[in-house]
Amino acid sequence: MSVQQEAGVREEALEVWIDQDLCTGDGICAQYAPEVFELDIDGLAYVKSPDDELLQDKGATTPVPLPLLTDVVDSAKECPGECIHVRRVTDGVEVYGPDAA
Repeated sequence: MSVQQEAGVREEALEVWIDQDLCTGDGICAQYAPEVFELDIDGLAYVKSPDDELLQDKGATTPVPLPLLTDVVDSAKECPGECIHVRRVTDGVEVYGPDAA
């Protein structure tokens, strides 16, 4: 991704979700961005709502707070299960994660 593309992405509303079927329970995401990710008692990672509520529904999304974007992106890049998906809210296109173009 070019610097110009990166700058454009950073100005758009983004959301993140985790595919628990691929989650390895490594916890890297919760280390990078504990405000967004948390491991549950089942050993898998989930996203949290802006109110800090664990979202356990399959495919649940949460907004990516701009100050935490780098941490969320690093989580997606470092995730051994390649299960973290960050997409634009406007059109649903994945911008970071295993399905990003």
